[in-house]
Amino acid sequence: MHGAMSENLERQPDGVPHDIVWRVVFATCALAAISLLALEAAGWMMAVIVAVLALPLTVALLQRKSDRERDHIHPAR
Repeated sequence: MHGAMSENLERQPDGVPHDIVWRVVFATCALAAISLLALEAAGWMMAVIVAVLALPLTVALLQRKSDRERDHIHPAR
């Protein structure tokens, strides 16, 4: 109970910056739409290429941003 008195209530309790959560939702929807458009326009091979290139890049960029914005001083318990 003593720790609760000094707890920083400004931090995000799950340890994940909430801005990243919304970016993940947006990126997932955008990649699905782009893959669907690529599938309709150029066939399944283009949709696979888009997914293979865009998915790892998106994950890496969001992970880097999440690490930058995470509260390292007061991590989630």
